[in-house]
Amino acid sequence: MKAVICGAGISGLSAAAFLARDGWQVLVVEQARGPRPQGYMIDFFGPGWQAAASLGILPRLRELGYQIPRVDYVDRHGKTQATLPFARLAQVANGGLTSILRPDLELAIREGLPHDVDLRYGRTVSAVGQSRDGVTLTLDDGQVLNADLLIGADGIHSAVRELVFGPEEEFFHYLGFQVGAYSFSDPELAESIGDRVAATDTRGEAMFFYRLRDGRITAMAIHRTASAALPADPPALLRSRYRSLGWICPAAVEHCPEDLYYDQVAQIRMPRWHTGRVVLLGDAASAVSLLAGQGASLGMAAAEALAQELRQRPEIGTALASFEARVRPPVGRQQKAGAAAAQWFVPATRYAAVVRRTAIRLSKVPGITRLISSALIGKSGAAL
Repeated sequence: MKAVICGAGISGLSAAAFLARDGWQVLVVEQARGPRPQGYMIDFFGPGWQAAASLGILPRLRELGYQIPRVDYVDRHGKTQATLPFARLAQVANGGLTSILRPDLELAIREGLPHDVDLRYGRTVSAVGQSRDGVTLTLDDGQVLNADLLIGADGIHSAVRELVFGPEEEFFHYLGFQVGAYSFSDPELAESIGDRVAATDTRGEAMFFYRLRDGRITAMAIHRTASAALPADPPALLRSRYRSLGWICPAAVEHCPEDLYYDQVAQIRMPRWHTGRVVLLGDAASAVSLLAGQGASLGMAAAEALAQELRQRPEIGTALASFEARVRPPVGRQQKAGAAAAQWFVPATRYAAVVRRTAIRLSKVPGITRLISSALIGKSGAAL
C-alpha cells in the first residue's frame, strides 16, 4: 500500500512514521525548501503525549524541551503584575508535559522516521484525481504519481484541501488575531528575561519571551486586528506596533528578521474531512488555533488514530469514516475552547485585563491551581 502525504509538519511527519511502521510505502512532499527554522514555543501534552510515546521519541522531546517554572505578566517597566505558577500546572500531567519550539518537535519526529520514508522538500501537489481503486496526483514539477491514499497535512492554508474540497474561504474562520514569532540573540535582554516566560500585561497586543538554553531568545507577538488581510511587511508592522509596549519590547522588535513566522490566528471548520481516498489531517482539517493550545498534540494523536483505523479496517473508505467519527468530538471541544480563550489571551478592554490579572493571581491558591490545571490538562491526557 502506498500513501502520499502533502506536508512535512507535525501531523504529516507523524502520519508518515505511523504508516511506515505498519508497512506502508510513504512519500512526503513539502512545499518549503527545507525544515522551517522559525516558530513559537508550545506546551506539548495531552493526547499527543501517548502518540509520541508510541513513536519512541519521548526521551528526545524531553531533551529538546523546557520545564518552565512560571509565566510572569509584566508592565511597561518590567515589574511583575501577576504570576502563573506553570510548574504546578505541569504536576497535574504527572510528567507528561514539556514546552518545546514547534521546529524542535518536528525535528524529533523527523529524526525518528523509518529510513525508507521518501521525504521531498520544495514540492507540492498541483492536481488530484480519484478512482475506485486509487488516487492519481500530479506534483508541481509535473510528475504523476499513483497511490492508495492521499493525506493532506499541509496546514491551515492546505493546497490539498483547496484542490479536493473547495476554496479556503469556505472553511476559514478568522479569530481576530495575527501572530509573529522569531528567535534572536541579545545577552542583555536575555538577562532581563531570566528562566521564566515573560509576557506583557497589555491590551490589544502582547509579546511573550523565553530564553533558550543556547542563550537565544524566542519571541511571540500577537495582536488583535479586525482585518484578516496579512500585512505587506510583517517585520515593519511589528516594529511600529509593539515598540510602544515598553520594557524590552522596543529593543526586541529591532531584532525581528525578514523570515519570521507570521500568520492569521484562525480555525478550519469543515463538514467532512475525507472523500474517496483523500483525507485531511491536523490543521488542514481542523486547526484549533494557538488560542486553544494542543493543536500539535491533537495532530500527532490524530495521525496515530488514522494509522490504527487503516490497520483495523482494510477497506480505506470505511477506515477513513471511522477515523473521522473517532477524532471529531475531541477536536470540536478544543475548537470551542480556542474561541472562548480569545477574550483573555490578549484582553481588548481594561476590564478584561483586570479580570485576567485577578484570575492569574488567584491561581496561586492551591485548590484553585488544581482546578485550573484540571481544566487545562485533565481529560485531555487520554489518547484519542
